Amino acid sequence: MPNESLKKLYVDELKDLYSAENQLVKALPKMAKAASSEYLRKGFEKHLEQTQGHVARLEQIFRSLQESPKGKKCMGMEGLIKEGSEVIGEDFEGAVMDAALIGAAQRVEHYEIAAYGTVREFAKILDEPKHASLLEETLNEEKETDEKLTDLSREINTQAIEEGPVQERAKPNQVRKMPKRVA
Repeated sequence: MPNESLKKLYVDELKDLYSAENQLVKALPKMAKAASSEYLRKGFEKHLEQTQGHVARLEQIFRSLQESPKGKKCMGMEGLIKEGSEVIGEDFEGAVMDAALIGAAQRVEHYEIAAYGTVREFAKILDEPKHASLLEETLNEEKETDEKLTDLSREINTQAIEEGPVQERAKPNQVRKMPKRVA
């Protein structure tokens, strides 16, 4: 029989992730709205759909464990989302705002990558191969999102440096088209 303390930790970490993903479901539309890059906005919208899938996978794991996913608030994600909200409240415009949003989003992705890597390993050692597979799928999507954000940041950071005076910049909520498709 697996170590019951480790199983308890595993369930606790899954609850933390469940809370984190649900907080992110609420935050991503705000980030998409604040983006001026069409590709960044679409990337946030796509990740919202993925995140809803992450929640569904976690719910599937909880059902198989006969556990409730509720009962824990992820303080780490709460802090990351608060920082992201502060970025949105800054007076950055155009590509500079987009660069700030990418930074906030990548901090979230790195947090999730660490958390999913941890619970996937717990699932393996607790002999839960189906759980490990579901968690691996989400982990891979989080890594892919981080890579896309990095690729997009190269273009957006260059634009942020090259943007002209304020009157030439994209107005808030005015969507800019990217010259080449990254996402």
